[in-house]
Amino acid sequence: MEPERTRIPVPGAEALAATVTAPEGGAPSAVLLLWPALGVPAGYYAPFCAELAARGVAVVAVDLRGQGESGPVSGRRSRHGYHALASRDFPAVTVQARARFGAEVPLFLLGHSIGGQAALLAAARAPGAVDGLVLVASGTVDFRGFAGAARWRVLASTQLLALIATLWGYWPGHRLGFGGRQPARLMRDWARLGRTGRFAPAGADLDYERALATLALPVLAVSLPDDRLAPAGAVDHLVGKLPAAKVDRRHHAPAEGESADHVRWARSGGSIAELIAGWLRDGR
Repeated sequence: MEPERTRIPVPGAEALAATVTAPEGGAPSAVLLLWPALGVPAGYYAPFCAELAARGVAVVAVDLRGQGESGPVSGRRSRHGYHALASRDFPAVTVQARARFGAEVPLFLLGHSIGGQAALLAAARAPGAVDGLVLVASGTVDFRGFAGAARWRVLASTQLLALIATLWGYWPGHRLGFGGRQPARLMRDWARLGRTGRFAPAGADLDYERALATLALPVLAVSLPDDRLAPAGAVDHLVGKLPAAKVDRRHHAPAEGESADHVRWARSGGSIAELIAGWLRDGR
């Protein structure tokens, strides 16, 4: 089946762009709502989504607000951060996916990098809305989760990016080569996590750290050997916030010819798709 482009309305905001990739011939065994990394459009994951669909799993890949085909383009007037993603965007997509595929089909959030961080916050807000989470190359940016000199580079870089975003009015990642255009509030939320190790986004109406500590959903967390942005220690640090969850922690070595890089794995993700499909079928 050819991927289907759609738009998902969000109350009080522009609709989010999404691509639905479903298995041919019959209902899917599960549905994954894929939330991308910073500055990565949902279309980049098309080969990975096709691998999952070939294994009977439907994927709804969503452009984060202000990324890809989801508007508006982030700029000085943008005010969203982690809290808006978790409290408005994720719930809207979850409701639409349930309506599309039926309440009886298991539904999971699949987050890559910052998409995984926001997915955790969304699940902490409404743990009954989904059946579990899958995190791929998604760790905390808390500098304590990195080893050696990398921890000080992470601390310095997260704070510098937030400072530039605040002074410029938004993060000009499309010019500086990292993360695309992003709102200053999102970058400050991200930097606060890097500095304090805590999810405390601006405007939050919930103690996210406390909610994460009681989240009891099944979680598959996958790290990659060539990932310098979310190494194994950073992934461990992130899932360490989930003492009540049933966490299946994997450090995955992709098959020969597949990338183990933080972003490029999505272009050749057959073995990761097989790992996820197996976990959905047997492991949780």
